[in-house]
Amino acid sequence: MSTKVLVLNQSYEPISVCSAKKAMVLLWLTKAELVEERSTLSIRSMRSSFPYPSVIRLSSYLRIPYRKIELSRKNILRRDGHRCQYCGATHAPLTVDHVIPRSRGGGDHWENLVCACVHCNNKKGSRTPEEASMRLLTQPRRPSHVQFLRHYVGKIDETWRPYLFMD
Repeated sequence: MSTKVLVLNQSYEPISVCSAKKAMVLLWLTKAELVEERSTLSIRSMRSSFPYPSVIRLSSYLRIPYRKIELSRKNILRRDGHRCQYCGATHAPLTVDHVIPRSRGGGDHWENLVCACVHCNNKKGSRTPEEASMRLLTQPRRPSHVQFLRHYVGKIDETWRPYLFMD
């Protein structure tokens, strides 16, 4: 009962992830309906058997205000997959680098901050990537709520893919 279940809003928008126990309570109270089940598992009582939930959808629409993801070192490392955006290293100590250095007017925003290993950060110094002849592996941008939901869960269940826009 400790496995994760994807919770969708009534509009099939991913909201959060909860435990299978919480999902069963929501299903039992008819506050949610079963969308996808785990075919290999079931929940059994003395007299009946219930499908094990994988994806549930809330019965009524839950208005959720826009979720702004806080700009922090931890979130930048998470967005970039704890991987240097210049050389791709994952084992080295990682820092946050300004693509356009602050000394040249670059600010602290999602599109200007990337994860970099100490070696690449020192090599780049206070130059732009073009001046240092270094190329970014991916262009930095503001992450979405769904992207952070994927990182929180870790290994994604195959039945979740269509609902997390991964097809």
